[in-house]
Amino acid sequence: MESRFKVFGHAAHPILIVFPLGLLATSVIFDIVNLIWPDPQFSIAAYWMIVGGLIGGLVAAVPGLVDWLAIPKDTRAKRIGLYHAIGNDIVLVLFAISWWWRRGAANHTPDTLALALSIVAFLLALLTGWLGGELIERLGMAVYDGAHLDAPSSLSGRPARENE
Repeated sequence: MESRFKVFGHAAHPILIVFPLGLLATSVIFDIVNLIWPDPQFSIAAYWMIVGGLIGGLVAAVPGLVDWLAIPKDTRAKRIGLYHAIGNDIVLVLFAISWWWRRGAANHTPDTLALALSIVAFLLALLTGWLGGELIERLGMAVYDGAHLDAPSSLSGRPARENE
């Protein structure tokens, strides 16, 4: 089924998610680099990347929700979309907590818990990103009206359609 929220003819959600995903992932990379080569600029950059990623995540969630609401009930796509959304909500909450704990620290340097939350959120984002890919690539969500909303998992080794 085609996206209900489009920008210049393309589904808005897949366009918008690259920004928060990239910013939040890069914040973790900068935190890790800061552990190896301590420099307050890395912590400051990571802090502001989290801010941008959180804002971008909230913006990207709007067209994602619009599209999810349009998916027919009792389909695999509806379930996968729900797991994708809940997982991404948890990612944003974990990064928000990590950001909150960094606010008062010198140069926004994360403590062990803030860093751990960011890393866990990043790892969860890999899973939710895969689920998003499953929706687009395997089930055809937001791509075309003839989407196969109950295709088996791409991990099953079975074709998305019986005639493939």
